[in-house]
Amino acid sequence: MVSDHGGLSVEDLRIDYDGATLLDHVYLTVAPGEIVALLGPSGSGKSSLLRCIAGVQSPDRGTILWNGDDITSTPAYRRRIGLVFQDPLLFPHRDVGGNIAFGLRQARDDTVPRRERTAQLLDLVGLPGFDGRDVATLSGGEAQRVALARALAPSPRLLLLDEPFGALDRDLRDRLAVDVRDLLHAQGIPAVHVTHDRTEADLVADRVLSLAELERPT
Repeated sequence: MVSDHGGLSVEDLRIDYDGATLLDHVYLTVAPGEIVALLGPSGSGKSSLLRCIAGVQSPDRGTILWNGDDITSTPAYRRRIGLVFQDPLLFPHRDVGGNIAFGLRQARDDTVPRRERTAQLLDLVGLPGFDGRDVATLSGGEAQRVALARALAPSPRLLLLDEPFGALDRDLRDRLAVDVRDLLHAQGIPAVHVTHDRTEADLVADRVLSLAELERPT
C-alpha cells in the first residue's frame, strides 16, 4: 500500500493484547513538522500504538508509512524514530554527557565531534554545562530533559513522547510542555505526544485527538 501523505500515516491498524483486541481500525496522520497529542485513559492502548510506530512492537493488522513508504516491517533501528518515556531511563553508570553520547553512537555520525554535539544538545534542552553531572543528582525535570537530548542525538525524523511529564508536578509539567513544543518547532521535528492530561495536550500540540477518534469501525 502506498500513501501520498508526507510524514507519518497509520492505516487500519489493529493491536491485540492478551487475546483481546485493544485497538482496531486505527487511522492517524502526522504532517511534516506537526505535533499531534493523543488523549486517552491508562490502559487504552496509547503506549502500544507508539511502540508499533517505533517498531518495537508489531501490529496485528494494518500499515505504517513514512512519506508514503511502507515501514511496517522495517526494524526499529532503521526507522529513525525517537521514543521518550515517562521514566527517563537514564543509565546510572554514565554521567549526563555519557547518556547523550550513547544516543550519538546510535547516529553513527562523526561529522561533528561528540563532545561538541553533546554541548549543542544540552544547550538545546536548556542544560548548558551539565555534561559532567551525575544523573543521580538531577531533578525530575532535568532528567527528562537529558532523556529528550539523548532521543534527539540521532537526529530522528519523528519523535514519540509517551507521557514524558506524567511524574512531574503541575508547574514543571506545563513549563516543560511549552519548552518541548518550542524546541520541536524550532528543529522542524514532527511528534506524537500521548497523555491523559488535556491541559498538557493543549500546551504541547498543534492538534489534539482522543484515541477513540482514531478508530473508524467498518
